[in-house]
Amino acid sequence: MIDIFKNFYKGKRVLVTGHTGFKGAWLSIWLHELGAEVIGIALDPFSERDNYVLSGIGKKIKADLRGDIRDRELMKEVFAKYQPEIVFHLAAQPLVRLSYDIPVETYEVNVMGTIHIMEAIRATKSVKVGIMVTTDKCYDNNEQKEGYVETSPFGGYDPYSSSKGACEVAIQSWRRSFFNQADYGKKHTVSIASVRAGNVIGGGDWAKDRIIPDCIRALEANNIIDIRSPKAVRPWEHVLEPLSGYMMLAQKMWEHPTEYNEGWNFGPDSESVCTVWEVATEIVKKYYSDEVSFGLIANKLRDLSDPNALHEAKLLMLNINKAKIRLEWKPRMNMQQCIELVVDWYKRYKNEDVYALCIEEINKFIG
Repeated sequence: MIDIFKNFYKGKRVLVTGHTGFKGAWLSIWLHELGAEVIGIALDPFSERDNYVLSGIGKKIKADLRGDIRDRELMKEVFAKYQPEIVFHLAAQPLVRLSYDIPVETYEVNVMGTIHIMEAIRATKSVKVGIMVTTDKCYDNNEQKEGYVETSPFGGYDPYSSSKGACEVAIQSWRRSFFNQADYGKKHTVSIASVRAGNVIGGGDWAKDRIIPDCIRALEANNIIDIRSPKAVRPWEHVLEPLSGYMMLAQKMWEHPTEYNEGWNFGPDSESVCTVWEVATEIVKKYYSDEVSFGLIANKLRDLSDPNALHEAKLLMLNINKAKIRLEWKPRMNMQQCIELVVDWYKRYKNEDVYALCIEEINKFIG
């Protein structure tokens, strides 16, 4: 594999929470290929078709553990046993609509779970870097056309978004109270940052109420794709885009622990900000190898928007200038390339070695 991190991760002990999830599995595969000793802690995967299951990454990493981040003592025990040096915290209840059904659990997992991970970091001297993954929905979204910058106010309408805003407040508090850069080297040796990505898409995601899995399930069954928010505008990006940013940031924090321990946005360029309907249209076109007529595409999509539906934001934009300037990170793919890579995975996963497919896609992304 092409190593853009120049052997940084080789031999590093890296703990990934939520490694059975969509982003966590991709991150674990990438880290494993770079020679990291990956310790994964998570609940069981969502489905038998998840990337985690099909790739077999759980059998390849150093430790494949099951546990709930709401269990503070268990988290401390895992950290104490495996002595990680870098922590990527991805475990979460990640769905907006589900948060309306389980608001208390959403807060328990997202807020208290994050606090338990930070407390485990605080209790474990081996940890040097903590990357706490939240979401672009952590901002108090008034649906402005300008992208939110890292210092924009936190908030959130629905329980999911507000829980992630609360996460950011907690991370900020722990960073100031226990991991203050002014005390680095005297009271602690931890650098901690929060990262916020746009709408992340890619192969191996089968979650409910997400546009890509909804499209693929319908296409595989030869059904019409029902779209509940066709005009909603989102910052779409391939899963490897933010992961590359998280990994780059972790390396920078390791090398310069008091210079990068803050909040960071990782989103697409403005050309990849488009509507749900446009994304679904591109998925259908790529799935049928661009030979499908626009008439057929129109027959594959159905607008199911409901004025009385649960509230979901119609417009969300991220400003990524900070990551571009200070990290020298930037998106590698436009929307067309992103959708092409996404559909490529879903067209091949049934008949190919999925781990090899993921490595191929990571190399394509880097190249």
